[in-house]
Amino acid sequence: MIKIFYRLGQDVAISQSQTEFAAIGKENVLWIDLLDPTGDEKRAVESYLGTEIQSRAEAEEIESSSRFSEEGKIVFANTNFLSPADDEMLMDPVSFILAGRILTTLREIPLRSFTTIQNKMQARPDMFEDGWHIFVEIMDKRVDLDADIVELISKDVSQFSKRINQQEDINEEFLLDINQLQENAMFVRENVVDKQRLISNILKSKLCPKDAGLREDLGIILQDISSLINHTNFAFERLEYLQDTVVGIINLDQNRIMKIFTFISLLLMPATLVASFYGMNVTLPLAGIPWAWALILLLMAVMLIGIWLVFKKRRML
Repeated sequence: MIKIFYRLGQDVAISQSQTEFAAIGKENVLWIDLLDPTGDEKRAVESYLGTEIQSRAEAEEIESSSRFSEEGKIVFANTNFLSPADDEMLMDPVSFILAGRILTTLREIPLRSFTTIQNKMQARPDMFEDGWHIFVEIMDKRVDLDADIVELISKDVSQFSKRINQQEDINEEFLLDINQLQENAMFVRENVVDKQRLISNILKSKLCPKDAGLREDLGIILQDISSLINHTNFAFERLEYLQDTVVGIINLDQNRIMKIFTFISLLLMPATLVASFYGMNVTLPLAGIPWAWALILLLMAVMLIGIWLVFKKRRML
């Protein structure tokens, strides 16, 4: 699907057909949004812009150090947008092409940040002078959504901490939940750092407009990203602490169980020894007395109580 946003008087109009490129002057086009485009749509945009558009596979293969590039007067930028899915995080690559004042985006799935900006363009067309301002708004909205994800992770960390304090379901499954949350925090941090590197490269680029307001907005986004990185690092450190605490609690529980089994074994050992002696087919003391079994049971009980008192006195229970 293709959407072409262009200036029409004081408003922003939308076209959903690549055949209308001929009727729209380049000076009026603001944004070309490609959502899972067909081959014809991609070729039409490439012909209109005079450059090649990367495929999804090519965008995914690009190394982090090469996600930003320039060819002539065209800027190519690639990054990933996070999408929460159950307990995991999905990364969807998004490509940005800034050719002059025109922004072109390529993505495979609907994204809330894009939908929000498109609705905002209809309501406030005066805020979007060209494709660069649209790009800044998209990145700003995306960073806000990343902040929401970091906040959710922080809430989950607080809930996990409360569960540990109340000792609710502290087991191996809970440890795996903490590990999954660590993975999510790591994904968020990698994604945010990738955007930080991308925006820094754009600010350094000679093709970036000299508009003071636009550059200031990009600088504010960088500050927000730095704050997100700090929050993510703090959440990750808390998760490591919780993980160590859970491992310690599980080890203590296992040690307590082993201690109980060891104590029971030591407690029954003397009584077992006496019983084994009197179970032998030989002549032993008290063998001819009818009530000898009562004396033997009494001896066993005295041994049990004596060992229990020794353990209790030495605080080994």
